[in-house]
Amino acid sequence: MKKEINEELFKRIERLYTGLISDVLDDKLGFKDSVYIMEYKIRPLFPNIKLAGRVATALSVPVYQVPDKPYKNELDFIESLKRGDVAVATQSGAMTAGLWGALLSTGAMHRGARGAIIDGISRDTVAIKEMKFPVFVKGIAPGDSKGRIEIINYNQPIKCGGVWVNPGDVVFGDDDGVVVIPQDIAAEVVNLAEEKFEKEKKFMRGLHEGASVRTMFEKYHIL
Repeated sequence: MKKEINEELFKRIERLYTGLISDVLDDKLGFKDSVYIMEYKIRPLFPNIKLAGRVATALSVPVYQVPDKPYKNELDFIESLKRGDVAVATQSGAMTAGLWGALLSTGAMHRGARGAIIDGISRDTVAIKEMKFPVFVKGIAPGDSKGRIEIINYNQPIKCGGVWVNPGDVVFGDDDGVVVIPQDIAAEVVNLAEEKFEKEKKFMRGLHEGASVRTMFEKYHIL
């Protein structure tokens, strides 16, 4: 399945919406307890974002002095990104400053990354909006990461938005939030979501033509 995780799959996902993916993981594959839905506080930095891509993780933690080589690990992480990646990072609860900003967005974009999802803070909001680089964050503040937050490792499993995320998983965000699709079932989940999407369109068409919700539910068994 991993070989099917490519740009074409990401484009197919971005034609859908997160609710569909969530429903498939719930109903078709038995995923429960919202183990794939990031917490609601992680929101798009600007409206009408759709972001799908391959997870590249970064683990950052609070620090209390400027390191000998500030930004080294941040730069290494950005340089490690590949085309189709989404930078997925946690600040380990630190909310005094932002790991992410316009310069990292620009660097990631030129590496071919599709966006970023940060369990923490971003800054440079206007610049990121202007470049239309998709970013999801928990909050916004002006403080710099130097001497406050430091990446200590990357490309390892992390917990982001309350969800365990592994490098190579597929992540999808829109105005409703962010879901994580395990890489081994990503292609299957997208196929099933597309099937449900077609049924939903027929369901909606029936409602506009005067059918009742109950009638359309009994026909398509979705809601």
